Amino acid sequence: MTAELTPPPLLDVKNLCVDYITDDGDFNAVKSVSFSIAPGEIFGLAGESGCGKSTIAFAINRLHKPPAFISGGEIIFNGCDLLKLSDSSLNTLRWSEIAMVFQSAMNSLNPVLPIQEQFADVLRHHQGMSDEQAKDRAEKLLDLVNIPRHRLTEYPHQFSGGMRQRLVIAIALSLNPKLIIMDEPTTALDVVVQREILQQIYQLREEFGFSVLFITHDLALMSQLCDRIAIMRYGEIVEVNKSHEIRNNPQHAYTQKLWSSFPNIHETKQAIAS
Repeated sequence: MTAELTPPPLLDVKNLCVDYITDDGDFNAVKSVSFSIAPGEIFGLAGESGCGKSTIAFAINRLHKPPAFISGGEIIFNGCDLLKLSDSSLNTLRWSEIAMVFQSAMNSLNPVLPIQEQFADVLRHHQGMSDEQAKDRAEKLLDLVNIPRHRLTEYPHQFSGGMRQRLVIAIALSLNPKLIIMDEPTTALDVVVQREILQQIYQLREEFGFSVLFITHDLALMSQLCDRIAIMRYGEIVEVNKSHEIRNNPQHAYTQKLWSSFPNIHETKQAIAS
């Protein structure tokens, strides 16, 4: 009987270290972090604010600027070490292979350009599309995130917060990337819109098969979406497991405390009733 071959990970982060230069010496913000993401997997990175989650996201795309710098480790994407790529090779890979959805959709969109032009900018730069081809592609992307095509000519301020977030997701999908990094994509959205965004991400993953690195401090929200979850504390990963195991059987004391910080809706209802 032939054993099944396990496909290599799409992303393999090995002993990643990221430091910040300060007057008092280098501060180690990310400490020898290792994790992998399989093709088609939604992988969650959870932890309180300031634990290093966004620092890892920026490191994968090599978006850090001084005083931050990557001081060690490897970031292997599709068999290639991203830390060894030239700037030109990295620029080609961004968006086409790895796309990123940043924390604030309003800050990610240019407020003085219509949405159509923001789609076209990505498509012209990476695929040399004409304006007409870019418009056609943008309309199809709007269909994917349930936004009417005629709104392409509108500006970011004319959309609600949830619609702006879906626009950013659509732009991230422009070039059919293999990996999408989502850094707090539902921050500042109400719970109903959060759920809509999560459903949209899941449905799109099912349709196109891309992998997702989903970053948030909201462990309860993450457990609804992710296949596996890593828990971060003080720049280190303290636990990695399948989503249902992290939810139902957390092993690390810090993971247990994170879960205990969320109110139990059933207990709350009983307290109110009494």
